[in-house]
Amino acid sequence: QANLRTLRDALRFAVTRFNETKVYFGHGQADAFDEAVFLVMRSLQLPIERLEVFLDAYLTHAEINTLLQRIELRVKKRLPAAYILKEAWLQDYHFQVDERAIVPRSFIAELLKDELQPWVDPRAVTDVLDLCTGCGCLAVIAADVFPHARVDAVDLSPQALELARRNVAEYQLEDRIKLHEGDLFAPLEGRRYDLILCNPPYVTDASMARLPKEYTHEPKLALAGGPDGMNVIRRLLRESRSHLKRGGL
Repeated sequence: QANLRTLRDALRFAVTRFNETKVYFGHGQADAFDEAVFLVMRSLQLPIERLEVFLDAYLTHAEINTLLQRIELRVKKRLPAAYILKEAWLQDYHFQVDERAIVPRSFIAELLKDELQPWVDPRAVTDVLDLCTGCGCLAVIAADVFPHARVDAVDLSPQALELARRNVAEYQLEDRIKLHEGDLFAPLEGRRYDLILCNPPYVTDASMARLPKEYTHEPKLALAGGPDGMNVIRRLLRESRSHLKRGGL
């Protein structure tokens, strides 16, 4: 501990610990360096994109202790960094996260960043549905990207919806995003949408049994998709037809 003095020292130590213990990176970071930067910089409330500015900054004893504890938590408990920090970033959007919902990482966010063009006319999107919303990340991004849209967000888990409510409030979107507890389309009473988003559970039973330990901290409900991973997806495709507007996506 006495040898950790600067931010650079802390990052180097974290990268080494993550590599030597072979932690798994599947929650937003690509490798040990990205993971170390995320965990160290955000633990210190520093902006990741300004890393170079702070590399040679000295750390206080309290900061060193906090970083050592969090690095060991990541290594020994195999806890995703997002759960340690209680935050995640998706396409430059910040979300509060914890074990009530999976860590945001949906590739749908990348498509939303481009307003789902060329498949939809962004100006014509007035009704959006986000199924299996989890912490509400895709619902928030959709509401931001489609400013004329009203968004319904559904999840089976009341715990996940508590978390989603905090994220909707953080972006002051309570008047445009309505949260619903229920099983897929069940709480929506025949409503129709221009756009239905869903990042469903799709992990097969065989894969669930072999998942890296990091994933075991996430709600099983959000990952397990049945024998072939398609349990929810089959229902989604079958039931979505009666909830799409003409030309809906």
